[in-house]
Amino acid sequence: MHNTSVINLDGVLLATLEGELTDEAAAGLRTELASRVVATSASGVLIDVSSLDIVDSFLARVLHEIAAATALLAAETVVVGMRPEVAITLVELGLTLPGLRTALTVADGLALLGKP
Repeated sequence: MHNTSVINLDGVLLATLEGELTDEAAAGLRTELASRVVATSASGVLIDVSSLDIVDSFLARVLHEIAAATALLAAETVVVGMRPEVAITLVELGLTLPGLRTALTVADGLALLGKP
């Protein structure tokens, strides 16, 4: 998968998105994370977007779909590291992503998932 890495942190998958993420890579991430949740019995997924300068409407929708799919697979998803300008742009586009949990850092995201 382009521009992403996924590691298992004691039952929580950490997906780090780097650089510009193509629509194809974003869609592939959705499939990969759902498969990895099942394969590893992960209870949570953290998606680190701290290195992204832009989150467009397609990627925002994919993030929301990842959260919905992983919830059906008994894993909670938290998006971590969103930059202020990205958050402002999403709000300006009307993409507030209801139901999608966010945290400022990976450590904060782990805490939301009940992991130390």
